[in-house]
Amino acid sequence: MLRPRSSECPMPSSSRRAAARSSRQPAAPQKRIYLFGDGKADGNAKMKDLLGGKGANLAEMAAIGLPVPPGFTITTEMCDAFFRGGNKMPAGLEDETRKSIAFIEKSLGRTFGKGPKALLVSIRSGAAASMPGMMDTVLNLGLNEQTVAALIKETGNTRFVYDSYRRFITMYGDVVMHADRKRFEHEFEALKKARGYKQDTDATAEDLQGLCEKLLRVYRAATGEDFPQDPWQQLETAIEAVFRSWNNPRAIEYRRLNRVVGLRGTAVNVQAMVFGNLDDNSATGVGFTRDPSTGENTFFCDVLFKAQGEDVVAGIRTPLHLDALKAALPQVHAELFKVRDLLERHQRDMQDIEFTIQSGKLYLLQCRNGKRTAKAALKIAIDLVNEKLLTREEALLKIDASSLNQLLHPTFDPRHKAAVLAEGVPASPGAAVGRVVFSSKEAEERAVQGEKVILVRHETSADDIRGMALSEGFLTARGGRTSHAAVVARQMGKVCVSGCGAIEIDEPHQFFSVRGQIVRSGDIISIDGGTGKVMLGEVPRVQPRLDEDFATIMHWADDARTLKVRANADTPADARKAREFGAQGIGLCRTEHMFFDEGRINKMREMILAKSVEGRRRALAKLEPMQREDFFGLFKAMDGLPVTIRLLDPPLHEFLPLDARTQERVAEEIGVQVEEIQAAVSRLHESNPMLGLRGCRLGLLFPEVYEMQARAIAAAALEAVRHGIKALPELMIPLVGHVEELRLMRDLCVAAIKRVQDEQGLCIEIPIGTMIEVPRAALTADKVAEQAEFFSFGTNDLTQMTLGVSRDDAEGGFLVEYVTRGIYPVDPFATIDRDGVGKLMKMGKELGRAARPGLKIGICGEHGGDPESIALCHELGFDYVSCSPYRLPIARLAAAQAALK
Repeated sequence: MLRPRSSECPMPSSSRRAAARSSRQPAAPQKRIYLFGDGKADGNAKMKDLLGGKGANLAEMAAIGLPVPPGFTITTEMCDAFFRGGNKMPAGLEDETRKSIAFIEKSLGRTFGKGPKALLVSIRSGAAASMPGMMDTVLNLGLNEQTVAALIKETGNTRFVYDSYRRFITMYGDVVMHADRKRFEHEFEALKKARGYKQDTDATAEDLQGLCEKLLRVYRAATGEDFPQDPWQQLETAIEAVFRSWNNPRAIEYRRLNRVVGLRGTAVNVQAMVFGNLDDNSATGVGFTRDPSTGENTFFCDVLFKAQGEDVVAGIRTPLHLDALKAALPQVHAELFKVRDLLERHQRDMQDIEFTIQSGKLYLLQCRNGKRTAKAALKIAIDLVNEKLLTREEALLKIDASSLNQLLHPTFDPRHKAAVLAEGVPASPGAAVGRVVFSSKEAEERAVQGEKVILVRHETSADDIRGMALSEGFLTARGGRTSHAAVVARQMGKVCVSGCGAIEIDEPHQFFSVRGQIVRSGDIISIDGGTGKVMLGEVPRVQPRLDEDFATIMHWADDARTLKVRANADTPADARKAREFGAQGIGLCRTEHMFFDEGRINKMREMILAKSVEGRRRALAKLEPMQREDFFGLFKAMDGLPVTIRLLDPPLHEFLPLDARTQERVAEEIGVQVEEIQAAVSRLHESNPMLGLRGCRLGLLFPEVYEMQARAIAAAALEAVRHGIKALPELMIPLVGHVEELRLMRDLCVAAIKRVQDEQGLCIEIPIGTMIEVPRAALTADKVAEQAEFFSFGTNDLTQMTLGVSRDDAEGGFLVEYVTRGIYPVDPFATIDRDGVGKLMKMGKELGRAARPGLKIGICGEHGGDPESIALCHELGFDYVSCSPYRLPIARLAAAQAALK
């Protein structure tokens, strides 16, 4: 048998682990293929891990009596076995596949691979987690010289048969044999150009027959082989290709971007073909049972007549509104609405459905929980509760907490009169501004340089996934609201305008034009995904207003969660914003940020350059009033809520200028010799400053710095009290690795605070705690707790020190490869490493509370806004998490979800 050229794919990490298990114990016999159709099914919707989302939902739809073409699902375990076996079909699976094809043949009265009634099938992927468009599909499989002739005789529709055949040759060549798809598509484009055709549907039967002959020659030239005529060979090699697509670059990148981990692989769904391109009463479509952009309870559906599903999803043609179906096939339109209502009630969520109409008969090819924007997610959740389909708790669990970040994105200023270039389909809401790029590669290159880009394409494909992830938004000339670009945009929270037919794209010359207006690569445009408008230049944006749906969901979340949520905030403005977003205090105020202000940094430099303790004290005396003012502003903004203030943490060299010109300017401004600055830079230089003179080590060597800060905190708190403000300061000492460090710094701060209180005749409680960011502090937390009234895990540094990895050097470097290879399931600086850092956190908590019962514990690293890390903090019994103000809504919802699971 001819074999397709192998795509060498590494065994996924899940397969490597499974291989290790299989070497230790014999595998129990498992059912490997599950049938569905004729009103019954072997599987159901709860079997997604085994059947993938597509296979499980096909089984469910068949079982509840919906019109689903018969077929079968090869389990995800077989994908795992395929990779463990060196990219080879598991023994006996081919025979089982043939028996399963017989089930479809019997159901339809058709024969696979021959006439008089030839059976054609589709081969589709389907993992447990939805990965739209990332893996491969082969349609119209089973066509060859014999079945082409049989189908022409059966249908009397030569055009339909050759239209299906040209699709199959192209797909098989691309997906199975890895031939360049553009070589096939070029032939069709050349045909249309020669004939003056605008649409694919303009091509005649004779055109398509001649095209197929050319495509077969292209296939042979690209592969060195004749197109296979054996349908069983086609089937086996297509199944293998879909298995392999689990590990294609775009699928790997998608899983990395969306943190899809722990899956065995993809299932393979083999299903009888139904044809939306058969005749004038045939069509294909994709629909969402509610608007995935706004959440409105309206059927959001696109349809194309005389087409196959790839035409809609890939955006090859711009589809029609559902009203066109009502006009042409009113009975099918009514049936589709009944299906919509039935599926929503049955699945208890908004559904994304794919369907085909063949000669006036409706068939369902897929349903799944639909991807949606954050705005839509909130409205749908609330509406489903009001419709008694979900409880509040169930509704909260339906929302992707991370997606709430979308709601905080700016919108275009309605007062600005922008020059509108064109209008397309508003496919994913938001306001995006960036430089035009015409390829995913260029998007990557510019984004790496810090530029914001808009990806402009005829239509996007799964191969664009990396460039799409780095773009602000997408503009496509073709496609509709359910195209690949639109679906991916809504999932990623990106802006998308699709189907903008007014723009003429010239990719080779890197520009697009609209009625004579030329827009080149690198030019700035603005796109509005809510209106579909495309505007030249940068349109001003304004901060969004959060609506009633947001407030309702946050109220439900606050009722459900037990973890408190604080904010990382360094200024009164940050604190006010944090309070607006529901912060229950400040979990981290980084005092060093206060010193970097233009009016203060030179005073800090004077302190660093001072040659004596007295000189440092004189410089610090200039800074102390400023610190008092800063802290008073925070206490005022957070009236009645705790404010955790971290004393100076970074190494001192960060405050000194490094370039000669700035050194000369600063020397003149503060009245020192430039050589003194240069000497200080040299003296303070460290090979590894992260592990150098910083944190409490600074306080030990330069105690006057921490004394000043402790005095300023105490004085500001007492001033707040006199103004009727309930100040709740908490003083935090950073980078403690040994209890003696903490004892010495605690005694220093307690004495400084007491002197201020004695001077002013007032007393206020100021708890003193520490950050747990050095692994030794977690390992000796029982000792540390003797001197600490609270712990705050600084998970950024704790991760670096535990893993022995520099975040600044590793992220975007070798760490990406580590995640790709499954060494770490996700970036440990984005989500806490449960097995390593998480174990230290658990140990620290248990030891700390054993020594000091009721010890307050939280985290204040970037992980405080990550839903999975928040779930870990909930499991560990922490008191609070702290994150940036704009991630507070995410943290509030994630904390609720952690409590409800």
